[in-house]
Amino acid sequence: MSIKSNKFYITTSIAYANAAPHIGFAMEVLQADVLARYHRMLSDDVFFLSGTDENGSKNKKTAEEKGMKPQEFVDENSAKFQLLLDTLNISNNDFIRTTDQKRHWPATQKLWNKLVEAGDIYKGSYEGYYCVGCEAYLTEKDLVNGKCPNHQKTPEKIKEENYFFKLSKYSKIIQEKIESGEFEILPEARKNEILNVIKSGLKDISFSRSKKVLDWGVPVPNDDSQTMYVWCDALTNYISALGYNNSPLERGKSAKQMGCVKFKKYWPADIHVIGKDILRFHTAIWPAMLLSAGLPLPKKIFVHGFITSGGQKMSKSVGNVIDPFEVIDKYGVDALRYYLLKEVPSGGDGDFSYERFEEVYQADLANGIGNLTARIIALATKIENWKSPFEKGGRGDFKTKTTWLDYEKSLNDFKLNEALETTRKFMSACDEYIEQNKPWELKGKEKEKVVYNLLESLRHIAWMIWPFLPETSMKIFEQLFSDEKDRKVELNKTLKKARKWGGLKSGTKIKKGEILFPRLWLGFENDN
Repeated sequence: MSIKSNKFYITTSIAYANAAPHIGFAMEVLQADVLARYHRMLSDDVFFLSGTDENGSKNKKTAEEKGMKPQEFVDENSAKFQLLLDTLNISNNDFIRTTDQKRHWPATQKLWNKLVEAGDIYKGSYEGYYCVGCEAYLTEKDLVNGKCPNHQKTPEKIKEENYFFKLSKYSKIIQEKIESGEFEILPEARKNEILNVIKSGLKDISFSRSKKVLDWGVPVPNDDSQTMYVWCDALTNYISALGYNNSPLERGKSAKQMGCVKFKKYWPADIHVIGKDILRFHTAIWPAMLLSAGLPLPKKIFVHGFITSGGQKMSKSVGNVIDPFEVIDKYGVDALRYYLLKEVPSGGDGDFSYERFEEVYQADLANGIGNLTARIIALATKIENWKSPFEKGGRGDFKTKTTWLDYEKSLNDFKLNEALETTRKFMSACDEYIEQNKPWELKGKEKEKVVYNLLESLRHIAWMIWPFLPETSMKIFEQLFSDEKDRKVELNKTLKKARKWGGLKSGTKIKKGEILFPRLWLGFENDN
């Protein structure tokens, strides 16, 4: 994929580093990873960012409860998030931390000064309800029975003097940009939700807190008594990682060579992938900040739902989280990737249970792609002199062109689960083709044609699942292209070329590989 065309900048939200990661964050980074990998298949110049939000009173408070210094505490948890990304095989290019005083702090202070220059920062008194769990002020309308709906806790009532941002000034222009599609919010329900909020009137928001209350964070420029509140701090990560502050991002490279160039190249973001609980922050406050600073808005905001457990949102505070590392240890990386990408509708909520997980694993992975791959490779390797060139057959009833059109439409519409369903239906068509043609009863050229159709279909499947199940995809490619040189040629193809029928060339060496997804029996044992 050496040919580069359009740039594609995609981000996740930055995870709050007050505890170890749970499966909800795993789902978010997986959705972003699929989109990043898909755009690399399209030969786009992809920059994929994730990171951790490490400032704020909640992190300091939790650190103190554990008898740790705040920096030690967030270092430990940030490392766990980075480990999760590595374990999940996430293809991010960068990982930003908000305690990074070289890359992040100067960018936040620069943006703050831009807002001051625009006349949008002023000092005033604030009194309101503050939820430590959300790190946010809540109105009485936000509360359910006097409690935060997300954390089921009564918020503190706080009164203090701090700096405010003129969010109200940008209500109309943000509304216009959303309604015109210039600033796109997906799915439609989330767009309508934020438009209702904006139409009811955005109010100016507190942008800092007294250092007496919050001293763990970025200092407000020119005022040692105040610490930046979450908005100008956390949201700025999307541009601080690109070198908005003009600081060098690589050793030996000057600021001019790296920081400024990267920011100019990739901003604005093509898409922010976020959860629905931070919709207002990213679709009202963030665009207002950018407008105030004279910067372009992100092109799209894709909002996913929650993973529930027993119908309740998974939350560190509630204590019903599922550890993704435990799932991976038992079932494997791609098994977790598949479940979260298939069972949680893109833009909607989904429930996680081990019972359902094992049902999906058996049906779609062990008996699905795993069994199909094993059958096709076995058919090929049992042919006498199977290393000789196969006779190219027709497409049979596979309709690969139509399948690819449906697959790409689903991904372009951010319907990731539907792209996976399209792939599953294609695999079912391959199983039907095997049963209809019974290649084990055929001989000679007739048999080779049927087997070639199946091998070539398997090549298409390997490409379709690559954004979703990269490890499994590579294992299939290693069986279809056992010669490393042939495999390298295949993997360097763009999607435009890879999706054409006939990519498996005559004489390609094929070999049998390991079982992709061992069947689940007692305590996860394979059946061999």
